[in-house]
Amino acid sequence: MSVEATVSKKRKRSWRDYLHAFGRAHRKASVQLETSKPLLQHLDELRRRLFKAFAAVVVTTAISFAFAGPIIDFLAAPLGGREALVSIEITENITIFMKVSILGGITLGMPFVVYQILRFILPGLKKNEKTWLLVIVPLATILFASGVAFTWFVMLPSAVPFLTSFLAITTQVRPANYFDFITRLMFWIGICFEMPLVVMVLAKLKFVSARQLASGWRYAVVGMAILAAAVTPTVDPVNMGLVMAPLAGLYIISIVLAAIAGRG
Repeated sequence: MSVEATVSKKRKRSWRDYLHAFGRAHRKASVQLETSKPLLQHLDELRRRLFKAFAAVVVTTAISFAFAGPIIDFLAAPLGGREALVSIEITENITIFMKVSILGGITLGMPFVVYQILRFILPGLKKNEKTWLLVIVPLATILFASGVAFTWFVMLPSAVPFLTSFLAITTQVRPANYFDFITRLMFWIGICFEMPLVVMVLAKLKFVSARQLASGWRYAVVGMAILAAAVTPTVDPVNMGLVMAPLAGLYIISIVLAAIAGRG
């Protein structure tokens, strides 16, 4: 075989190897691209869901701006109306207006935000996981709303007059302090009302059982007393009892839900 033939053969083999290598690289890249498509689709879906949720909050905040005055009147009712509030800073009124509007917008838009989150995560869940999620979300909403309603209709009508008339000293209430006080109180009481849901999840995960909860009721009473003392704005036993009573009822509900979750 001549030198030219050998060189030509080597060249052909080199080009053939190059083409094979290129083909393998192309197939590998195609597989990687096909593998990455679901991830890119999920990211695009997440982006669209987040945008819709943000747009909903913007719209509800704009609506809340239009009704900020009536909302402030409603929240100031336990104190006797907005006339009972005293501003001591030049920007305090506009600050309260903005805070109430934004908080109202977030509150109004939260159901749609939760809906978008559920629409994103539900397709990736198993059937039993979907069932539990569709039970937990409405139950959490109902329990939190019940806590807020209890605070508004039961606690605040008795707590606010007690606090403002304590020691017979004239109290001038600032808008910022007042609205922070009632919103935080409603939030934390709402969180406390989530106790049955938390216990149900723990029972489902086998961390606690209904029998353990029933046998440990004495410790639960002490814990409820400490919790009531922590979240109650007053120092009198009446308001503390107003908090402990629903907590005791929630503890009984927790035992029932723990028994149901334990069987499931």
